Amino acid sequence: MLVVGLTGSIGMGKSTAAAHLRAKGIPVFDADGEVHALYRGAAVPAIEAAFPGTTSEAGVDRAKLAAKLGGNAESFRRLDAIVHPLIRASERAFVADAHARGVAITVLEVPLIYETGLDRDLDAVVVLSAPPDMQRERVMARPGMTAERLGALLARQIPDSEKRRRADFVVDTSGPVEATRRQLDAIVCALESRTPHAFDRAWLHG
Repeated sequence: MLVVGLTGSIGMGKSTAAAHLRAKGIPVFDADGEVHALYRGAAVPAIEAAFPGTTSEAGVDRAKLAAKLGGNAESFRRLDAIVHPLIRASERAFVADAHARGVAITVLEVPLIYETGLDRDLDAVVVLSAPPDMQRERVMARPGMTAERLGALLARQIPDSEKRRRADFVVDTSGPVEATRRQLDAIVCALESRTPHAFDRAWLHG
């Protein structure tokens, strides 16, 4: 089974691409969705211990956590040390389930693939990319987004140009959705001819 990464900076169209791949019958792990689930469950006690006053019975209060984190790099590292191992465990369970079902390709939609070194455990990485002005327009249209918050998010991610340089495949998402879908379809066709390498090494025995 091929284990493929899907990534890109904020506002590059990851959710749209993931939805298309799912419609083609390809399992896609949603790392952001898993973080939301962890913030309602497994990660809550550890986050409250590390950042007191940021949780309630409903789970992590993201606004309070963001205020507590500020722009402090050390605070983000502490949070990552809590969340990333839980995400990795969920990824392993997702990949194992796909393998047990005889799936040929499974995709991990993870914003920080390169930042966390996950790319070393993948057969290929697909990067979604669009011009900076389009990216900013998309992101700033989101509820509650501010220029300061966008800057903080981008500061945690390696530049789009570096992602594109390291990618196995790059999808230009600046055009119509149908153009993005056609690019993804061509990539899936190319992947189907590849020999898997990552699964046994990194996911079955890792």
